[in-house]
Amino acid sequence: MKKTFGFLFATALLTVASYNANAQASTAEIPADMNALMQKYTCIACHRPDQRLVGPAYKDVAKKNYTNEKIVELIYNPVPSNWPGYPPMAPMKQVPKEDALKLAAWINSLDGTPGGGAKKSSTAKKPAAKKS
Repeated sequence: MKKTFGFLFATALLTVASYNANAQASTAEIPADMNALMQKYTCIACHRPDQRLVGPAYKDVAKKNYTNEKIVELIYNPVPSNWPGYPPMAPMKQVPKEDALKLAAWINSLDGTPGGGAKKSSTAKKPAAKKS
């Protein structure tokens, strides 16, 4: 019984240690200014740039092609149906809009396309259709 408990305890310790090492390693690619904001507003507790944690990876958020303004709106008023399979995010209304916009622009820069983060506003008007 003692051997089984010791084995389970050691396994749990190794799992936690490797998880912490992976989590810390994945934050190394975050620019210092973004890391400071993510620490300040606790974003880092649930999100990483390219790793699913409690919430989606920021690269996956960038792939949704949200505008920066839409990401800010979702920071303040999350829509759980946008991310099935994840627990609902708490509204983060304590994040000042200026900081939320900085985070949103950085998230959108992770989409892998040249000039990432330059998504057009969703309020842009579409050109009128030509009449025949």
